[in-house]
Amino acid sequence: MDTEGKIELIKQVGEEIITEEELRHLLKTKEHPVAYDGFEPSGTDIHIAQGILRAINVNKMTKAGIKFKMLVADWHAWANNKMGGNLDRIQTVGHYLIEVWRHCGMDLKNVEFVWVSGYVKDSEYWKKVMNVARNSTVNRIIRTGQIMGRKETEVQQASQILYPCMQCADIFQLKADITQLGMDQRKVNVLAREIGPSIGFWKPVVVSHHMLMGLSEPPKTQGEDRIIDLKMSKSRPDTAIFMNDSEEEIKRKIGKAYCPAKIIHENPVLEYSKYLIFEKFNTMEINRQEKFGGDVVIENYHELEKLYREGTIHPADLKNVVAFYINEMIKPVREKFEKDAKLKKLLETIKKFEVTR
Repeated sequence: MDTEGKIELIKQVGEEIITEEELRHLLKTKEHPVAYDGFEPSGTDIHIAQGILRAINVNKMTKAGIKFKMLVADWHAWANNKMGGNLDRIQTVGHYLIEVWRHCGMDLKNVEFVWVSGYVKDSEYWKKVMNVARNSTVNRIIRTGQIMGRKETEVQQASQILYPCMQCADIFQLKADITQLGMDQRKVNVLAREIGPSIGFWKPVVVSHHMLMGLSEPPKTQGEDRIIDLKMSKSRPDTAIFMNDSEEEIKRKIGKAYCPAKIIHENPVLEYSKYLIFEKFNTMEINRQEKFGGDVVIENYHELEKLYREGTIHPADLKNVVAFYINEMIKPVREKFEKDAKLKKLLETIKKFEVTR
């Protein structure tokens, strides 16, 4: 694949790229650049944005020749008071998340899992953290609170000041050329670009992927923190689809989802069609009564969006088919955890943990 082909593939992942010219130069000068994403083990289940969508994005990056490092941010979750601040439980959840990706098609041949707890004994890492802190103001760090799923007013513990400094230092510790995280993480990635050269490192290319919406009606809030209210979240379980949800639960959640007729803007059911279904399936078959035009096979998302905007497809019909395809994507993972004794025990263990925000 030539450089422009790789760029086009990465642009399918990046809702925003800072900057495309730097990315182009990187791909021309380095055969296998290193990208990283990180995840905070913070709940007793993993939703489809973390599971399926992350696998889709990682696979596009590796197809473009990128070597991927997936950071298991166990110490970050500890600093953020997740799982009641119990590090052992946080790490158990981390192992569970890795197993989910193992069974939902992530290209693990080109992915290395790196645990933060594996390098916190390295004094050079803490020098990086200190240099980030020394070159940042308290107010600037607080403004990055969005990366922890928190608004500025919710950053209260001293450890939550440490968290962004660590996440910024992680980029240089991992020798990452590219940060490939969600749009909610862009502030700390931009911080890394700004201070990297002044502390002896580089300006990483930032590839920020789209944040999948929750199933409820979009919030009325405005401003930078709106992304926190809009995205799919484990803290609002009825508005998220999880990788171990039953077929009945998926139908129930999609059935009550926000999906106004003829409205395509911030419509979560259409979002799941675009970012999940048409990434995994070549066509979408919608069953309709004959009086409404009969069954229709749709070949791409743009066709679906056009028909929905015109009112040719009813919200109830769209919800039915989206629930079907999402269940088809989740089913292999769910069945693996039901049939494999070791994985079943792991899931049963974490289900007993107390989840804290």
